[in-house]
Amino acid sequence: MTKKQKKMIIRLLISALFFAIGMLFEGRTSWYLVPFIISYLAAGYDVPLRAVRSMKNGQVFDENFLMTIATFGAIAIGAMEEAVGVMLFYQIGELFNDYAVNKSRKSITELMDINPEYANLLRDGKEEKVDPYEVEVGDTIVVKPGEKVPLDGVVIKGASELDTKALTGESMPAEVKEGNDIISGSINLNGVLEIQVTKLFDDSTVAKILELVENASSRKAKAETFITRFARVYTPAVVVLALLLAVIPPLLFGGNWNTWIYRALSFLVVSCPCALVISVPLSFFGGLGAASSHGILLKGSNYLESMASLGTVVFDKTGTLTTGKFKVTDIEAVTGSKEELLKLAAYGEYHSNHPIALSVKEAYGEPLDKTMIGHVEETAGFGIRSELFLDGETREISVGNMRLMEQLSISVPENQSVIGTTLYVSEGTTYLGSITISDTVREDVPIALKGLKRAGVKKLVMLTGDKPEVGQAVGKALGLDEVHGGLLPGDKVHKVEELLKNQPEGTMLAFVGDGINDAPVLARADVGIAMGGIGSDAAVEAADIVIMTDEPSKLTDIILIARKTMKIVKQNIAFAIGVKVVILILSAMGIATMWAAVFGDVGVSVLAILNAVRALKYKIKD
Repeated sequence: MTKKQKKMIIRLLISALFFAIGMLFEGRTSWYLVPFIISYLAAGYDVPLRAVRSMKNGQVFDENFLMTIATFGAIAIGAMEEAVGVMLFYQIGELFNDYAVNKSRKSITELMDINPEYANLLRDGKEEKVDPYEVEVGDTIVVKPGEKVPLDGVVIKGASELDTKALTGESMPAEVKEGNDIISGSINLNGVLEIQVTKLFDDSTVAKILELVENASSRKAKAETFITRFARVYTPAVVVLALLLAVIPPLLFGGNWNTWIYRALSFLVVSCPCALVISVPLSFFGGLGAASSHGILLKGSNYLESMASLGTVVFDKTGTLTTGKFKVTDIEAVTGSKEELLKLAAYGEYHSNHPIALSVKEAYGEPLDKTMIGHVEETAGFGIRSELFLDGETREISVGNMRLMEQLSISVPENQSVIGTTLYVSEGTTYLGSITISDTVREDVPIALKGLKRAGVKKLVMLTGDKPEVGQAVGKALGLDEVHGGLLPGDKVHKVEELLKNQPEGTMLAFVGDGINDAPVLARADVGIAMGGIGSDAAVEAADIVIMTDEPSKLTDIILIARKTMKIVKQNIAFAIGVKVVILILSAMGIATMWAAVFGDVGVSVLAILNAVRALKYKIKD
């Protein structure tokens, strides 16, 4: 609880005490008005001041103006008890609102705590504490236990564990050692790390996240903009109606002035749009907070609205549905054993650092003896021919693609796998077999796709620049509805535009990608979703939603958070308008008193705010 809220509680307790004293002595003594006046001033002395300040700024018809006119009017006609009660309960409602807003801000302000205050710059072997903005690319910084990592970089010395919860929502520490990339905003838990900086602070992960969070509230959902426009028209209209209600019956029909002024004041009290103006943005803010606490950053509440009506999800393949890391998935030996074939290929690829060569050596898993390798000849675009000294004899081994086999006039069986990249191995002119290296599907992708179907997403589509047959095989294995392969970045945009044209009315299309080539299509989709941890800067910049954990399964969580948020928003709109309309009519007819009006304003506001806070609560579905 903030210091401001504590002061308000003390004011309200004093106000309530004197209100009770005034009620106790009302009609018994002439000075009973004194405790009522003290109660009014303790609770709401600042409300008329805020009303005057708002009028000076050109904002006449706000809730402070309505409360001031209503309470001053009640005092003028001798309804002191109601005047004080209205102000007291109005301020109680405002206290609930402040508490709810602070609670909703908590998850996002915790995220803001990732902002580093300094960096330990290493200069000539000495540490110097500097502003992160002063550090250049290539500089070395030191991060000690308990400190925040101020800039992105590569660990060049030391090992440690990092707390990345504020960034990804992941509670388990992440281990880092020499050679590992490290992102700003995480907290170093134990060892001392020396880091070579790879990005300026303005381009760092933490700076981009803070920018996303700070700008999120500027992109409002349709429901929020509607409520804002509604309040601008509704409030002055109600003031005019209240004025007419107070004046016309006494002037034209001989009504009692005090009676009709009292009704008009009740009308003003209940008409205050606080419940809508506060609870609807608060609901969206709660949804944004719930998402951010699970490592999902949305650039605006309008994307919550879009995700709630998602009908189609389009995926990039490499790096999104698949890991982007090559792995040996099949070995076909024509001569000898699979183990022998893998060993020959690993020795043949010894000097290569190509990802495919690295995956072959990783699959072999045994230490390679450099002395067993003689002359090596590599032909770009074809493969490698190596002289190997194995088992006391010299062997000429060739490892490469089909073009290398054709160059060597080696016949290869036609029934070779096309799913992935195939390396062919031969000795001299004898074909030995093949090794297939494929990209591997992300561990939680099947869970993600099942979750999306359960959530009501009708169509799952994959777009890839990979060979069509590779894309089709991955799509079939995952149970996707459509697969389109062999696409350039521009082709992906055209394909998404086709899907958008055929999209059922009232539903949205989201594209999920991670690479720089995905930026155009991320921007073109109704909602662009980027994998933030591995995603390129361009993809994160173009996206509307960033999944910091690189888990596609979080897509289901976004949809469920969005739907819960929209449900709460609709409940609050229907409840607030419904109750207010009923009490407005009853107030105009003289059936509802000012106490009923207080419930229609403060009571409805408190209930709507408490309902809005529910948007913050979300548990990840199993």
